[in-house]
Order: sequence, then C-alpha cells, then structure tokens
Amino acid sequence: MHRANHDPNAVQVSTLLSIKTGGCEEDCKYCPQSARYDTPVKAEKITTVEHVRAEALKAKNAGASRFCMGAAWRSPKERDMKNVVEMVKVVKELGMESCCTLGMITKDQAAQLKDAGLDYYNHNIDTSPEYYGNIITTRTFQDRLDTLENVREAGMKTCCGGIVGMGETVRDRAGMLMTLANMAEHPESVPINMLVKVEGTPFAENGAVEPLDFVRTIAVARVLMPKAAVRLSAGREEMSDEMQALCFLAGANSIFYGEKLLTTPNPEVNEDKKLFEKLGITALAV
Repeated sequence: MHRANHDPNAVQVSTLLSIKTGGCEEDCKYCPQSARYDTPVKAEKITTVEHVRAEALKAKNAGASRFCMGAAWRSPKERDMKNVVEMVKVVKELGMESCCTLGMITKDQAAQLKDAGLDYYNHNIDTSPEYYGNIITTRTFQDRLDTLENVREAGMKTCCGGIVGMGETVRDRAGMLMTLANMAEHPESVPINMLVKVEGTPFAENGAVEPLDFVRTIAVARVLMPKAAVRLSAGREEMSDEMQALCFLAGANSIFYGEKLLTTPNPEVNEDKKLFEKLGITALAV
C-alpha cells in the first residue's frame, strides 16, 4: 500500500516551534503545558515574529520543508491571531509549507489563517471517542471534530492523529484510526505519537508501549489512509534506530526534525541525518 502511493525511500521533514509555551487551562493528562499540573514547563508569553523568521530559516537550512507553530491555548484570542497571521506570512515568504496548532478555532479564525497562507492546521483527536473522557474533560471529542470541520471549510489541509501509550486498549487505537479513516476527507497528515512521560503529569508513570504494537499502529494507519503522510512524531527519542526503521517500512513517511517537539525532547538533526543515511532515505522537498 505504501509503495503504491508513495516513494518508499522519501520522508517529508517538518520542524515544530512552540510560539507560546505553558499556562494552558485545559486538563489533557499527557500534557506538561497544562497549568493544572506541576511540571518543569513554565508559562511564557507569545514569541516574536522575528524569532519565528529566524527559526524557520534555520529549519529550512537543516532540510525541513514544513514549519509548524504550536501555542498552548484552549483557543486563541483575537489579539493573538494578529501575531500568528504575521508569523504564517514570514514562513511562507521563505518558501516553506506552514502549519499551526492553536487549539480550537472558529470559522472566522480559520478564514484568517487561510488568507495568511496557512497550508495545514493540526488538531489531534488523541484517541478513540470512547476513551477520550479518560484523558480530557475540558473539551469534548465533538469540539475537536468541529474545529477540524472549520479548517476544512476554510480550504486548509488537516494534520490530525493521536497518541499511543495513554492506557488505551488496542480497540481504542483502532477506534482512533477508524474515526480518521471515516472522515469525509482523510487528513493529509496523520501524526502517530508515542506518549512522552513527563514528571508532574497524570500519565508520568504509565508503562512503556510495546515497540511492535506501535509499528502495527503505523501500519494500520497506512492501510486505512493510503495517500496520507503518516508522521512518526513524539516519542522518537525513546525509539531505537531499528524501531524507527520498522516504522518507515510499515508506512511512516514523515518526521519532525529538531531537538524539541514543543517542550519534549526529540532526536538531534545530525542523528536523524545519520539514520537516513543508514536506511537510504532522502528528505522530501516540498
């Protein structure tokens, strides 16, 4: 399925920058940016457009073709939207694809982002509808679907996936993937994250994910959504080269470059380049 729809030796590369860290009012049990938990992450104000430009240029020079910006908000306020719109514009001026994850957005906010040139909007469903209430109580599963619908109506592409390792069953993992696969349009990008356990969050002591179970999740995502980019996302710092190789063979064809994913560790760029060389993988240009 993967080879029929994609170059098996090409991987799309993205870089993720936190433009506003910590202090989020939501209670997502996996997230160190929630103000409800005592974690090493401290709240910061929104960064500057100049900082975004510098980081995007650095990412482009390191081989990334997409620059993603994440903010720890339940939903952005209008005064925040003005800054984000300018950030999107400077990323597009550099010739890169752009992506944002800002929490729940309205139809009007989605239209503003589209007009600024935003290519992708990330809003994960996290898990199955049945298990969702065990993870988050401050917004509903339907709230997430509504935001995704607003993004689609504005004409942007969606980046939507979930997290493995939050105490869910195999059936829940299947339910998450089925929800994505049964959307009117498949997400163009499907990030599959392995839980990064952070001290202070309710999931800090969760057990490890069996590597082959994670690989199977990647494989099922590929079979159900053949044309989507299946992204190997959070948790790669804990994965061996062999596990990552199996994920690529199972259909993953996108990763995040860079030392951090918002607030959690990620393999350094040079380590990824070494892995690509070992496996004969090339970074996919836009």
